[in-house]
Amino acid sequence: MSHALILLAHGSRDPNWRAPFDRLAASLAQRSPTPLRLAYMELCEPSLEVTVTELCSQGITHADILPLFFAAGRHLREDVPGQVETLHQAHPTIRLTLLAPVGEHPAFVDALAGIINERAAQS
Repeated sequence: MSHALILLAHGSRDPNWRAPFDRLAASLAQRSPTPLRLAYMELCEPSLEVTVTELCSQGITHADILPLFFAAGRHLREDVPGQVETLHQAHPTIRLTLLAPVGEHPAFVDALAGIINERAAQS
């Protein structure tokens, strides 16, 4: 398969912080018809750079990058696009598409509404 999805989280030095992201990625990978990888912008491994290099070595020619962020702040407006441009120059055989952050997707709002309604019903 020549297409993959990269879930991009911020990263943290706290190993407990990353556990929910690892569980999320593992659960989604089981449900996804597309190869799925988890990468971190900084402070954790695998980095976006390592992940893209690995995908290239596997023959992937297109990867969507889905930021696991609520909104597009400075990191998603400046830092990550800079990383993507640098990666494109280093790996011209792969097309990288930076998607809008997950928090801006209507399905995310629906999921949060479901959680809120569930909690309200338990009260």
